[in-house]
Amino acid sequence: MVLLGITEGDGEKDIAYICDKLLNVRVFPDDNYKMNLSLSDIGGDILIVSQFTLYADARNGRRPDYALAAKGDIARPVYESVVTRLKESYVPDRIKTGVFGAMMEVSLVNESPVTILLDSNKTF
Repeated sequence: MVLLGITEGDGEKDIAYICDKLLNVRVFPDDNYKMNLSLSDIGGDILIVSQFTLYADARNGRRPDYALAAKGDIARPVYESVVTRLKESYVPDRIKTGVFGAMMEVSLVNESPVTILLDSNKTF
């Protein structure tokens, strides 16, 4: 599962970076249980869901600030470009999506406690 946060200014370079990472970062175990295989290596699926709350800033006060999250009219084309590029670069039927901007009930089952943050700006 990919929760995709989009900020204003995200563009083609960010889309290319994140798509390459999603398909090629080695986070799946090999026969020795070492994270050594990519999604492309295992032929896995991606469920990609837009998630503006990833840009929540709760450092001040008690209410998160979402000022860094791109508004829907800016984020939607970026989200759609990520989905399109993934389908062009991989097996289209293996790319699944949520509904952009919709309230959805999404379930996630982890086989292990691994969550990887990817940031095209490399701020961490």
